[in-house]
Amino acid sequence: MKIGVVADDLTGANATGVRLNKQGFTSATVVFNRDIPKGNKINAVCIDTDTRYARDDVIVKRINSAIKKLDVWGADVISKRIDSTVRGNIGLEIDTALDIIGEKSVAIVVPSFPDSGRVVSGGYMLVNGNALQFTDVANDPVRPIKSSCVPTLIKNQSKNKVTHICLSDVLEGTDNLRKKMERSIMQENRIIVIDAISNEDINIIAKSMAEIKDTFLIPVDPGPLTAVYATVLSQNVRKQSKIIVTVGSITDITHKQIEYLKSRMNSVLIHVSAEKLASFQSDWEKEVMRVTNKALEKIHKEDVLIITTNKGEGGLIDIQEIADKEDVVEDAIAKRITDGLAKITRQVIERSEVKVGGCFTSGGDVTASLCAVTMASGIKLEDEILPLVAYGTLLDGHLPYLPIITKGGMVGETDAIYQSVKYLKTKISRSE
Repeated sequence: MKIGVVADDLTGANATGVRLNKQGFTSATVVFNRDIPKGNKINAVCIDTDTRYARDDVIVKRINSAIKKLDVWGADVISKRIDSTVRGNIGLEIDTALDIIGEKSVAIVVPSFPDSGRVVSGGYMLVNGNALQFTDVANDPVRPIKSSCVPTLIKNQSKNKVTHICLSDVLEGTDNLRKKMERSIMQENRIIVIDAISNEDINIIAKSMAEIKDTFLIPVDPGPLTAVYATVLSQNVRKQSKIIVTVGSITDITHKQIEYLKSRMNSVLIHVSAEKLASFQSDWEKEVMRVTNKALEKIHKEDVLIITTNKGEGGLIDIQEIADKEDVVEDAIAKRITDGLAKITRQVIERSEVKVGGCFTSGGDVTASLCAVTMASGIKLEDEILPLVAYGTLLDGHLPYLPIITKGGMVGETDAIYQSVKYLKTKISRSE
């Protein structure tokens, strides 16, 4: 899937490109009078039209040119990147995009950028808690902004019919919002402004957009909506590969990360008995076989298969006691457990009737065991998804080039595994 972004300035183009990169795309920024780079590695292009303070005729000319280039390049999504404080003639820019894309196109305007303190509620934009009209943009030397109401600002600049969908409709969820958007489109609104005060709100909007058919939707935003919408679409259209999440970490934060992943993604969780893997007797082989067979039975039903010894509270085992009983050092018991998880992972990947496109491992010892069990010589590192969360591919061995994301057990916020799996899905979709 190819994503085209038309930005009104260079820093905005770069910012959106970086957000797309973090979702697994490979982005490039192009200035308005340059050609799009050739080659199949780039699948997100951000064109800087430098139109924020341009004359009307220049805006129309440059946006027309940018969209035509993106169309020839084969963009599946066209996004209009706007300033996070809605500076510039965004009404005319949206109108121009709608005119060239055609009558079946509709602009979805979500100016919110929660991570930067920009949110919209009731149609009104707040910047770090202050109404937009009381911030520095009120003194903009070219286009001072005197109103905080985004729908009103756009109506004053646009020839098209504008409507607004309030936060309460977003909070009711994807199905409700989709229906609200479809009704607005049937009422011939070409520009729909939608409230959002959190990244979760933006996720709901993006998922609702992805369910709307027969209308070409143009995300108009400072970057967050475009990145999520592009990711959702790319995952919807791809051939469905499975992802295995193997977690050996028993920390509380890891348990919360697993639960967060389960609540937001189609997944099936299979618990592995740490007690049985902490053995040099036949229990080890029996547990590996049991979990492998169960995983092979379940893997075709959901997008993500979670294999873990983490059971939350009450899931700890006494490694020292087991080591004394087995007459080995504690490290040997810990490695026996991670080797068991790694062997299960390898067997599921090799024996599954459906393709496993990549894996995620939590806990450095689990990652090391997976490399050992698969005979990989290492991991070719390509990106950092989050702090201390790395993406790469296995080198050599039985699973060469397998995409993998690795994370320490104590690393990341509650959504860390979810964000990692989303990234991995997008990477996989590019290779299929």
